[in-house]
Amino acid sequence: MPHRLLFPPAWLPSLLAVALLAGCSAAGLADAPVARRTVALLPADALLLGEQHDAPEHHAIEREAVEALSARGRLAALAIEMAEEGSSTAHLDRAATEAQVQTALGWDEKAWPWSAYGPAVMAAVRAGVPVLGANLPRAHMKDAMADVSLDVQLGAEAHKAQEEAVRSGHCNLLPESQIRPMTRIQIARDRAMAQTIVKARVPGKTVLLLSGAGHTAKALGVPQHLPSDLSVKAVQLQAGATPDSLREAGAFDAVWQTPALPEKDYCATLRAQPGPRS
Repeated sequence: MPHRLLFPPAWLPSLLAVALLAGCSAAGLADAPVARRTVALLPADALLLGEQHDAPEHHAIEREAVEALSARGRLAALAIEMAEEGSSTAHLDRAATEAQVQTALGWDEKAWPWSAYGPAVMAAVRAGVPVLGANLPRAHMKDAMADVSLDVQLGAEAHKAQEEAVRSGHCNLLPESQIRPMTRIQIARDRAMAQTIVKARVPGKTVLLLSGAGHTAKALGVPQHLPSDLSVKAVQLQAGATPDSLREAGAFDAVWQTPALPEKDYCATLRAQPGPRS
């Protein structure tokens, strides 16, 4: 699936994967039910859940977080990486069918299996909460690749780290000439998600974003593009203990660990393919 390699998914080693939340009460909530851990992060204008795309437990957590917030009347909107910015279920009623919801969101089943994400999406719809596409539309990606203004959206150190994340996320197989354009797309995607959150903001409630963990990292991702007066909490959903990649404490407000997945070499197939590498 080119989409998964084009934008580094959370299952690939990341420069900014982080240590478990240091100190404090959040660590004590590590084994608590999802609802309790979710509510413990409030109040927040935005709550970002950064998943590992192929971890079933993470999709279950996302559904439970939707249910926890909506049951308390705290969910302003569910924003998702899995649909393009501008798509919305706001015009649908609670009884909408799954097919109607997929049509409203322009759902791409090949990129994002509905069986994985449908439960969280439908939990929001059934609660009368709008589900909003937040990802950069594919039609805008070519423009983003050429947009030099995106090169200064992050500080120099963060931009360099984002370039390295793009490089490693593509299994170090991208031609070097493509690193900067692809980094611009990644930054543009983060900015689009942030813009969706800002538009959906409701005082006293929380916009919940579901995305890959790389988008929720505070130093590089969506939080960098949110206004300073918007309170945000970022969570990494981490499958298994990966000490070598837990490098930077503070990149997330919390890390919720789930059982490890079987090891896979996601780059092996690409490395075996013939073609130019630089």
